[in-house]
Order: sequence, then structure tokens, then C-alpha cells
Amino acid sequence: MCYTVLVGTADTGGTMYSYSIVDAHAHIFPEKIARKATENIGRFYDIPMCHLGSAEELLRRGSAIGVKRYLVCSTATRPDQVEHINTFIHEQCRLHPEFFGFATMHPGYANFEAELDRAVALGLHGVKLHPDFQAFNIDAPEALPMYRAIADRGLPILFHTGDDRTTYSAPHRLRNIADRFPDLVCIGAHFGGYHAWPEAVEYLKPCKNVYFDTSSSLPFLSRGQAETMLRDFGVERFLWGSDFPMWDHAEELERFLSLRLTEDERERIFHGTFEALFGETL
Repeated sequence: MCYTVLVGTADTGGTMYSYSIVDAHAHIFPEKIARKATENIGRFYDIPMCHLGSAEELLRRGSAIGVKRYLVCSTATRPDQVEHINTFIHEQCRLHPEFFGFATMHPGYANFEAELDRAVALGLHGVKLHPDFQAFNIDAPEALPMYRAIADRGLPILFHTGDDRTTYSAPHRLRNIADRFPDLVCIGAHFGGYHAWPEAVEYLKPCKNVYFDTSSSLPFLSRGQAETMLRDFGVERFLWGSDFPMWDHAEELERFLSLRLTEDERERIFHGTFEALFGETL
């Protein structure tokens, strides 16, 4: 299913467009802890959660706007959670072919080489890290061997990036990693820096191995700010993401479509960058 929308108005000769959409940033949790996990995220960010972070709710909300694929992930806040979460994401991808799973990892997890091999064998396509939840600096020395192992397996890392309370995931730290590992594909979530967007532009614009997603940014950026950042970074480096369950798919889509972009640029962000990065065709 594609999402069809009128761009412009019928009175002024608006045009109908159909979009194939990939949600490249969505979180899911096991049913028995989904409510608690969702509430904890809301408390961490002091933002009311829009929805329950379950696979079924994600599919229900995404299907309302015609999402075809979902990059799903979850974060290990402790090393002992890594294997259980990776197994859960794999199982959900097996149950729901629409899902495109990312593994979790933790800098305190000792057996990362073996677990990365298992993640690849399970069919997971990358690694998601949330340094603010996991309480480590992106460029911490103890994390460097883990990054080397991830890059050696050809996996990208989706980093939560930016915050206005800590510097764990500050854009300048992601720049350090991008420079140190030029063969590592990094995705800086939230326009490269949640509430740290000027720093994101300053440090990450030159990094050709850093991509970005649109999640958890459009409710805070003005239309002009978002459009300027898309142009500065290059739309070919962006993926569209909801950050479910934090935001509602329909509202995030409406915010995105309000940006003054060409149809080719929208298509690139909705699915083209995802297809280019992962060799997937919708």
C-alpha cells in the first residue's frame, strides 16, 4: 500500500502523489514490559507518549499512512539484556516480514564479537545504540573495539544523537567516531542532534559516512530550520523516521509534508536512502 496525498489544493490545481514509506526509526518492546518501557521513556524525556510501544500498535499506526517497512530496535540499558533483546527483535522480524531489525549492543558487554556474529546469523541488519540511556560517551575508549567489530561486519550503527542535559551523545563525539572509523556507516538520529542541532551542522556536515533521520525533531524545529538543515546536509543523507512510540505516524507525516521539498526529495527521504544503504527495494 502507498500513501496518497494531495499536494496543493484542488482549487489551485493540486496534484495527487503516492508515496512508498519506510519508517527508519521505531522502537518495540515485549508485550509484558511494553507499557512500563513506554512510560519510562516518557519520564526520561518528560514527553507524553503517544502510543504503547508494541509491535501490534506500531503496525496499526504505521499502516494508517501506508508504511511498508519498519526499522525496529530496542536498547539494552544493561549488558545482560543484550542477547535477550536481540533474540526478541529477531523473533518479531520473523513474525512480521515488514520489520527490518537492528541489534542492540552495550559497551559493557564482553562477548560482543560472538554476539555480533549471532546477530548477523539471525538476519539483523545493524546496531542501535542510545548512549544517554546506556550512560556512556559515544567516543569512550572502551567502546572503540566494539565499533571496529561492527564495521568489520559491514553493519551500520544508528546512534541516538544529541541532548540538552548530557554530552554522552553530543554531535562532536559522533564526529570523533566518524573520523576514526571512515568505513563505519553511522546514522545520527534526530537530524544529527536532538536539541543540539547547531552543533550537528557544525560537526557532522563534512562526514560522508554519517547519515541522518528525521525523527523527534520536526515537533521542535521550525519549518525554515528543518529545510535549511536538509539542504546543508543533503537530502540524500536522510531517512524518514517516527521514533514510535514517542510520536504519532500521521502527525509526523503531516509535519514532514509541510516542508518545501520537491517530490524527488521526498521520495529519497521516504525510501530512497534506505534502499541505497541496505540494498532493499520496496
